[in-house]
Amino acid sequence: MAALRHAGFVVDRVAGSHYILRHQNNPRRAVSVPFHGARDLKPGTLRNIIRQAGLTVEEFVGLL
Repeated sequence: MAALRHAGFVVDRVAGSHYILRHQNNPRRAVSVPFHGARDLKPGTLRNIIRQAGLTVEEFVGLL
């Protein structure tokens, strides 16, 4: 979630076990990030989050 914060996303709300993040400059850009304790995200889920954020994998890795 830190990489998304560096990209300009902020937590809008929490819905169950998911964080809903919105971009500061474009509130229409929303990303849903599941949070299930200490479990790691599956690769496909992470790719989908990156796609929802409008980032490439390289851009996302650069934000870490």
